[in-house]
Amino acid sequence: MNTPRLIHSRRRFLTGLVSGSAASISLGFPAIVRSQSPNSRLNLAIIGCGGRGGSNLADVSSENIVALCDVNERALAAAALKHPHARRFVDYRKLYDAVKEFDAVVVSCAEHTHAFATLPALRLKKGVYCEKPLTHNVWEARVITEAARNAKVATQMGTQIHAGSNYRRVVELVQGGAIGPVTEVHVWVGRAWGLQSEEAAKRHGDIVYVNNRPKESMPVPPGVDWDLWLGPAPERPFHEVYFPGPKWYRWWDFGGGTMSDLGSHWNDLPFWALQLKYPLTIEASGPPPHPELAPASMTATYEYGPRGQMPAVRLTWYQGEEKPAMLREGRIPNWDSGVLFIGAKGMLLSDYGRHLLLPEAQYKDYVRPQPSIPESIGHHQEWIKACKTGSPTTCPFEYSGPLTEANHLGNVAYRLGKKLIWDAKNLRATNAPEAAPLIRREYRKGWSLEG
Repeated sequence: MNTPRLIHSRRRFLTGLVSGSAASISLGFPAIVRSQSPNSRLNLAIIGCGGRGGSNLADVSSENIVALCDVNERALAAAALKHPHARRFVDYRKLYDAVKEFDAVVVSCAEHTHAFATLPALRLKKGVYCEKPLTHNVWEARVITEAARNAKVATQMGTQIHAGSNYRRVVELVQGGAIGPVTEVHVWVGRAWGLQSEEAAKRHGDIVYVNNRPKESMPVPPGVDWDLWLGPAPERPFHEVYFPGPKWYRWWDFGGGTMSDLGSHWNDLPFWALQLKYPLTIEASGPPPHPELAPASMTATYEYGPRGQMPAVRLTWYQGEEKPAMLREGRIPNWDSGVLFIGAKGMLLSDYGRHLLLPEAQYKDYVRPQPSIPESIGHHQEWIKACKTGSPTTCPFEYSGPLTEANHLGNVAYRLGKKLIWDAKNLRATNAPEAAPLIRREYRKGWSLEG
């Protein structure tokens, strides 16, 4: 697949840029390395300043913030109070007209515009930190993965927990054979946001209860460019059920629900420990799919083939009220969210900050291996250092892109109600041509990622 160019209604830009040659999983040496030292400060552009964007901005504020961009002028003004010398933009497309002023970009806008904000940076050989999920759909994830491979710049998806010590110790145990070859993994999250009854929504602390697209419109808040926020998504009248975030992520037009959101964090652990990439089949179940809303509760099961010395493995995802049988039956500790690796010799249960080898009696005298995966200097700091020196990051787009694809495929299988046989090379379900519009969506007139 050719790496595409970004086109939009106002102008066509990035014309004539030459893509770099293909790279391996390492990020290579960014163009800015030649003029940066580890102690110098990067010039950073920030796309998305509110919510997660505000948090990411704080985490990179050790650097020189030269540009701020947000469709919400209130969020933009708040960020500018801390960075008064930064240029302000409402439209990130205009920000890229000032490309010579910055070295790298932090993208934290809503996920349906992630690819549009990220792709031009990659084509311009700028490092990118992008909040999770990396893209809105499967095809976009592949586009961004390949663009990053060609660009050879520092990239990182915002899976911040990946930098924690707990995940490193789990990976060492699994890959070190503590529980033997792993053939089964169960991943569950307690969050239950999405399509459900009002009673269930209140019980699970859902941020909003609406099970149909509002028929009425509401006044657009002052200072919000609603048309630009919609971007490539279908035109919708403004309503508070979409904006501000994270309300939007429940709607298929703008997000992928819990599956693609929390899957970026929780499926990250088995992806890392078991060296997963592209599934062979994907099957999902849950309540009847809604044409516009992601479900609060669902399951998705992935089959992966052998990887080197690792055997084929089945990974099952559960969200909301769905739980693994072993948890429901009381055969493992009752954790609200977790990852359970099942191996030939035992099991390993983990969440973000703790893990257990099971059965505990069997492992009471187990001597753990010495740590072999170095501690992270911090998720954002990894990326900053990589931009300056060419050192690797731990969640580059060549890793997080396939992770994002897999999470989105769980939603595709759920929405179709059909087991998918996946041809990863050609990005198609060989037994389900009807999956094509969910793999790659049609954009609103004037928006495209290729041309």
